[in-house]
Amino acid sequence: MNQLSVARALEISSSYYNQLEKNQRPLTVPLLVRLTGLFGVDAQFFSEEDEAKLMTDLREALAAGAPEIPISHAELRALASEMPAVARALCSIQRRQREATEQGAALAARLGDAQHAVLSGLPPMPYEEVRDLFAQHHNYFDALDQLAERLAETLAVLSRDPAQALETHLRDRHGVRVIVDRGDHARAPLRHYDPVHKTLQLWARLEPRQRAFQLATQLALLEAAGPIDKLIADASALGTEARALARIGFASYFAGALIMPYREFLRAAEALQYDVGLLGQRFDAGFETVCHRLSTLQRPGAPGVPFFFVRVDRAGNISKRQSATDFHFSRVGGTCPLWNVYEAFAASGRMLTQLAQMPDGRTYLWIARTVSREHAGFGTPTKTFAIGLGCDLRHAHRLVYSRGLDLTDPAARTPIGSGCKVCERASCPQRAFPPIGKSVAVDVNESRFEPYSVK
Repeated sequence: MNQLSVARALEISSSYYNQLEKNQRPLTVPLLVRLTGLFGVDAQFFSEEDEAKLMTDLREALAAGAPEIPISHAELRALASEMPAVARALCSIQRRQREATEQGAALAARLGDAQHAVLSGLPPMPYEEVRDLFAQHHNYFDALDQLAERLAETLAVLSRDPAQALETHLRDRHGVRVIVDRGDHARAPLRHYDPVHKTLQLWARLEPRQRAFQLATQLALLEAAGPIDKLIADASALGTEARALARIGFASYFAGALIMPYREFLRAAEALQYDVGLLGQRFDAGFETVCHRLSTLQRPGAPGVPFFFVRVDRAGNISKRQSATDFHFSRVGGTCPLWNVYEAFAASGRMLTQLAQMPDGRTYLWIARTVSREHAGFGTPTKTFAIGLGCDLRHAHRLVYSRGLDLTDPAARTPIGSGCKVCERASCPQRAFPPIGKSVAVDVNESRFEPYSVK
């Protein structure tokens, strides 16, 4: 039927019908009734829900495939409504590419991270490049650590007011004036430096310990610029964006080493059996900051316990991960739901301990706790993360958190994995799907994988 004949059957003008086809006029209830009667289809056939879902899938596919090309909502709607088959084909292509990438990444996880870029077919993201760089150095950079320790001795930064000592040094040594931003806007930067006017603007809501850390970070960018530049130059494989991220990472590393100087911090950690809470009180630092610093204690000749440090959100996104040893964090398929770092969200503020055993038999002691950050007033979202700190079982006796745990009993160990797509524990009760590359025998009378809810 052509437009004219359909318009006559619907008792409307041909121009009105033309506008309907182009999504320029809404589909009213009387017209919907006539259409369903004319073509003998259910009214759901004309629902916009399918189109909206297709637009969502299309937006995700195009954002993943070409994030640098902005596509308007109108363009997405036109493609989804006027050429739905093409839209679905694009979504299918992107899905197959993602699956191929995950398969390559899963294989790389078994062979080692060095094979990730080759097997996945895609270059790593800039933040992954920086993570790999820190992992290659076991999360310890001697030039930065030694410089920060010498500066801490000069400044007596562990005095009663570290922030004031750092602010005075910035003013006297570098001519930098610190300004406190009294604005109430929630998205204000924690720290903003103006190199032309030599002013450092800090957010007014920062706690004293946070203010000291931001001052130390800025001091690193000024006073440790040489060593940081050399570290970045030595990592010649880093891309442009990764170099910028690495500079921030090195500055944060320096700040932690300045607030918590290596030798004094290590002596305190050993004396306090690595009690994070007591270390935080001793050095006036937050839980996350102390855990991060503990993962860097690998100075040659004076190493501490080699820790793994991780920060995750409720959705399972790993926003920070540092390792002083070779513990593997999965790049694909999420992480293990049996890991106590996720249980921490259900026990807000409480310290959880876990003896976790990997599929290869290695066992680790993990502690986990949530941390929250409120940056604005009532009604605004609160940042909540779970912090995990772990070490190999052979070091567990040195930690206060091993009290009450039977380190020798295999039954006390929770079997976890790096993530379902790379874990081969066939009998795991939390398995979401089979590992990539493995065939699964499907028995209709006994299936471990439930495609639909059976609650």
